[in-house]
Amino acid sequence: MFLVAALMKQAIQELVALYQNNLFAVAFNVCKNAQDAEDIVQDTFLQYYTMQKEFDSEQHIRAWLIRVAINKAKNANRAFWRCNKLSLEDYMETLTFETPQSENLFETVMKLPEKYRIVIHLFYYEDYAVREIADILKLSESNVKVRLSRGRCLLKKALKEEWDDDK
Repeated sequence: MFLVAALMKQAIQELVALYQNNLFAVAFNVCKNAQDAEDIVQDTFLQYYTMQKEFDSEQHIRAWLIRVAINKAKNANRAFWRCNKLSLEDYMETLTFETPQSENLFETVMKLPEKYRIVIHLFYYEDYAVREIADILKLSESNVKVRLSRGRCLLKKALKEEWDDDK
C-alpha cells in the first residue's frame, strides 16, 4: 500500500514539474491575479491527486488540468473578496520582458475580454490546436475559430492604435 502511495506522489511531483508554469499562466490569464493563480494551481493539483479518475494519455491529463484551472480561475473571479487583490498594473511591475514590444503585447492581450484572451493564450502560448481548445473549453471548433479571429482583430486594432499614437 505504501509503495502505491509513493508512486502516486512521484507522479504528482512529475506533473507539477511539467505543468506548474503552464497552469499558472492559464489561471493568471483568466483571473489576472498572481496570488489567485498560485492558489488555483495548487487546488488543481490537489483535485487531481485526490480524485479517482483514469486518464487515457498524458495529453488527456494536461487538457484536464488546464480545464480545471480555467474553471477554478473563473470561480475566483466571481468571489466577493476578489476586489481586494493585486491589480494587473501592480503585477506588471513585477514582470520582466525581453523587449518593450513583448511587454506591450502582453498588456494588450490581458486587456482583451476573457473569452478571447483564453483561446489566444491556449493557441499561441500553450500550442494547442483548435480542436484541442474546443475540447478543453467545451466549445465547438467553429466557435474557437471565431474567438481566435475576433481576438486577433481586437489585438490588431489595439496595437495599431497604439502604434499610430506613437507617430
